[in-house]
Amino acid sequence: MTRIDTHLAAQKQAVFAIVGNMNVGKTCLFKALCGSSTHSINMPGSTVSVESGAVRGTGIRILDTPGIYSIFSSNEEERVCRDILLPGRGEGPVTGIILVADAKNMRRSIAIALQYAEYGLPMLMVVNMIDEASSRGITIDTARLSGLIGIDVCTTIAREGIGVRSVAAALGRMRTPAQSVTFPAPVENFLQDMQKLLVGGACYPRALGLLLLDRDRTARDCIERTFGPGMLERLATLGLSCCPEGRIPFHIGITSLYNRQAERIAGEVVRIEPAARSSMIQRLGSMCTSPATGIPIAFIVLALVYLFVGSFGATYLVDTIDIQLFENRLIPLCEKLVAPIPSAFVRDMIVDPDFGLLPTGVFLALGLVLPVLLCFYIAFGFLEDSGYLPRLSLLLDKIFKKMGLNGKGVIPLVMGFSCVTMAILTTRMLDTKKERNIATLLLLLSSPCAPLLAVMLIILDRMPVSATLTVFGIIFVQTFAVGWLLNRMLPGRPAGLLMEIPPLRIPRALPLLKMAILKTFHFMKEAIPVFMLAALVVFLFERAGGLARLEMLAGPLVHDILGLPEKSVQVFIKTIIRRESGAAELMHLKDAYTNQQLVINLLVMTFLLPCLNSAIVVVKERGAATAAVMLSGVMIYSMALGSVLHFLFIWLGITFS
Repeated sequence: MTRIDTHLAAQKQAVFAIVGNMNVGKTCLFKALCGSSTHSINMPGSTVSVESGAVRGTGIRILDTPGIYSIFSSNEEERVCRDILLPGRGEGPVTGIILVADAKNMRRSIAIALQYAEYGLPMLMVVNMIDEASSRGITIDTARLSGLIGIDVCTTIAREGIGVRSVAAALGRMRTPAQSVTFPAPVENFLQDMQKLLVGGACYPRALGLLLLDRDRTARDCIERTFGPGMLERLATLGLSCCPEGRIPFHIGITSLYNRQAERIAGEVVRIEPAARSSMIQRLGSMCTSPATGIPIAFIVLALVYLFVGSFGATYLVDTIDIQLFENRLIPLCEKLVAPIPSAFVRDMIVDPDFGLLPTGVFLALGLVLPVLLCFYIAFGFLEDSGYLPRLSLLLDKIFKKMGLNGKGVIPLVMGFSCVTMAILTTRMLDTKKERNIATLLLLLSSPCAPLLAVMLIILDRMPVSATLTVFGIIFVQTFAVGWLLNRMLPGRPAGLLMEIPPLRIPRALPLLKMAILKTFHFMKEAIPVFMLAALVVFLFERAGGLARLEMLAGPLVHDILGLPEKSVQVFIKTIIRRESGAAELMHLKDAYTNQQLVINLLVMTFLLPCLNSAIVVVKERGAATAAVMLSGVMIYSMALGSVLHFLFIWLGITFS
């Protein structure tokens, strides 16, 4: 965990409230800061509860509040967002505010920040979803914004954990914001009187004064409880001259002042790149959403994406980096460096080509995952920044709704044909837990990654076309059938496809590349330690004789039920550990198979557990319990389907010869 300033870490009872508009990523940031160890707090006098958790590695507590449009709102959930700052309303006095802003709509977020500045509490602004803002041509001068409001400003992509460490570090540097909104003279005089009269109560007199002028019940109760009914009556009398009866509601006039000031600040710090005005690009944007022209365009775009990520990234770059750099140079060098170690066990634990920490824990991640993931982020960023992605989602929304997804689900499923590990990560873009679970399970069941797909095409090319149609027909039919079934089994409904359709434009290359590198670096920094731990566990299991015994136990299942050669056991084991390793083993042993056995083996390899890295990512993304159900279910299903196909082919006399 990033070091928090010493004086802040010493405050064991420090409590910060996360506030902001609806759908700006408050809960994503809360979970990224606090992890899963949280609990609910029931707010006094309300049916609304808020989540509370501790920032990992510190005694600082964070409160995750509902979304709010204005502190003057009468909505129960929104009242909680401002009342939680008052004494006795949460887990001790709130000592600071973390305001989460939407990078795509800074004016609205700045207006809320100006309203919360009236509490006089230290504040930190977190500008979230900077990737989505970048895709719309929006750039934000955070240094200028910090100077205008008087607080530190951080940027994040909270759903991917990017920038969260900088937020944790900034908690110790929170400053009290400047009060940059000037009210009419009667209101300002009343607020100054409030500050003189309400001394020692720690009740934020300016904020309470504004709420009192708006005749807010909670503000009146707080003043009466803390300072007595006499003080409440005196302040109420003073306030009558500020908003006499018959005029427009107080909060409307005051809110307009906040909005005008927010507009001025946003005008100084936000720059929006104008959309392309080319009539050709505009026509192309319209064509992308029409089924007659949009479907052919979609096939072309997805084919180009696959060529870039699957062929260039997963083949050319992986071969260049993994083979030329790691296998030909770094691995031999590491073997020489560890050669003086007297223990063969320790040497193998470090450099064993199949299970060693460096080859499978570090070099596998850097040589295989990194280039493919970088290419994906570039391709995905291009689709997002260009404005094509919302059009593709809109085009396929009706089909995917039958599978429990909405149109956004097309991207993870298509990218699974490049790298299942990377595709599982992209399920983060889906809106609900049900959609993410369905997409993950479909990826585990039906997506041959690029290395396996390449081997499949090579093997099937030497067989009748009926074999190719059978393999890919079963894969695609199963995808729709399983999605349809899961949609009816799992509780919940897919989220509606509510998204802005921005103008189609040509993305800027440098920001696109920078964002792709940032996302890739962040993932690799978290993933490599996990991959190394997994490599160590598998190495110890193999040295204890576990893999050999597993091969012996699985022999009857593979030979008698699946109808495959016993050597398929080692193919499946290597497939689970590393899919391209299993694919290479099948290529090496293909002469020992009949065409029928090859078809079954290819399908079982596709439906079997993905590589070890993908399994680790499933645990990381979906949680241990859900991942265990998914992975065990997929393995049982793949074996059951393989056995059904074996006996079905025999019964129908299908040999693919």
